[in-house]
Order: sequence, then C-alpha cells, then structure tokens
Amino acid sequence: MSTSHWLDQIKWNADGLVAAIAQDAKSGRVLMMAWMNRESLELSLKEGRAIYWSRSRQQLWRKGESSGHVQNLLDIALDCDGDALLMQVEQLGGIACHTGRESCFYRGLKDQQWQSREEVIRDPESIYQDKT
Repeated sequence: MSTSHWLDQIKWNADGLVAAIAQDAKSGRVLMMAWMNRESLELSLKEGRAIYWSRSRQQLWRKGESSGHVQNLLDIALDCDGDALLMQVEQLGGIACHTGRESCFYRGLKDQQWQSREEVIRDPESIYQDKT
C-alpha cells in the first residue's frame, strides 16, 4: 500500500478538486467551504493548518496568509460518498470570511431575498491592508 493510498480514496472532481468544509471545532458552526487539491490537502496535514486551492488565482491559498485569520487543522473527515471533506478547525481571530464576518454563511433567505444575519466583526479593508 502506497503512502498516498488515502488520497486515492477521495473522489476528486474533473478539475482534481474536492469540496472542503471548515467547521469551528468548539461551536460546531460551519465557517466556510473552499476547494482542495491533492497538494493542498497533503500540505494541510503536514503543516497543521488549512491550505486550499484558489480556483480564481490557480494557486495554493494558505488561509490567513494575508489576513492573519489562520485555521489550525484539528481533524479531518471524508463523507460517505468520498467527495467532500469536513475539517474541524480552530479559527484564529474569529473571522473566516473575507467580508469580515465569522462565517461565509451569513446570509439567510427571507421573503425571497438574501438578507444578512450577522454584522461585520472587522472592516475587510483593514484586514487586508499592506502591513509594511
């Protein structure tokens, strides 16, 4: 059995990606969904932090690299179909979303309109300012 056998059990999509859901290990709240490829998943386990694949930039994305809102990886599980990952994380700084909110899932459907259910914790512009 090869050392990457566990990776072969994942049903990667046509682009070589798998959906990865980050969940706060303490509260159980779903923080975000992103994509991982083989390399980002292997690096996440090696470094103990969430590393995703950015489809828009076509490169690895170390969560918190520019914002400081790192996701420490505590546990990872594969769903029954083998096509989605659930990661238990410790979200540093309490913000997972680039909008400055705790979770990317902050909009709820009410009266056939998407409405914000939570306030911005920190102004997104201040999160991503050049710190030089």
